[in-house]
Amino acid sequence: MIAYLKGDFVHKTPASVQVEVNGVGYEVLISLNTYSKIQNLDKGMLHTCLLIREDAHILVGFFDHTEKEMFQHLLGVSGIGASTARVMLSYMKPEELAKAIIQSDTRTLEGIKGIGKKTAERMILELRDKLAKNPIESNISPMKNNSLQQDALNALTALGINRQAASQALEKTMAAESNLSVEELIKKALRTL
Repeated sequence: MIAYLKGDFVHKTPASVQVEVNGVGYEVLISLNTYSKIQNLDKGMLHTCLLIREDAHILVGFFDHTEKEMFQHLLGVSGIGASTARVMLSYMKPEELAKAIIQSDTRTLEGIKGIGKKTAERMILELRDKLAKNPIESNISPMKNNSLQQDALNALTALGINRQAASQALEKTMAAESNLSVEELIKKALRTL
């Protein structure tokens, strides 16, 4: 098992990165969440998960251990493979995904491309207790309890904007200005995207 890779990020795309470690180049698949954290870095460390298939050996990389942990939880759900798990982690941060599963929020989970009602329900059934007992550790943003920001985030994702990009835009907007209505918050966040 390859636990992590530490080296130079030779070539990066939103779906993969080539990591050179002591003269050996590794092709590592990543989520958009990880890409957003490494896109401006020339080198660093990626936590990895090696998937061995009949026709391929696939290396999936994560910027932090919490994302890797959530990926492994998702792989344990019947019907969810590596591609679907990566898509889910591209749509939502690990702690947001864990919160949706623990709170049985099928509507949020169904908002992820490729996740239908049955898959969302199966995910909740199989992971809710595991995640409630061993919560995903992460620095959860103050947005989680702010209904104004949550309403604005729901509106932006309904417009088809990536959840992570919308969340970052809202945080920037809220840091710059306070006492905004939901409509003003959405309009100003759209300008930063």
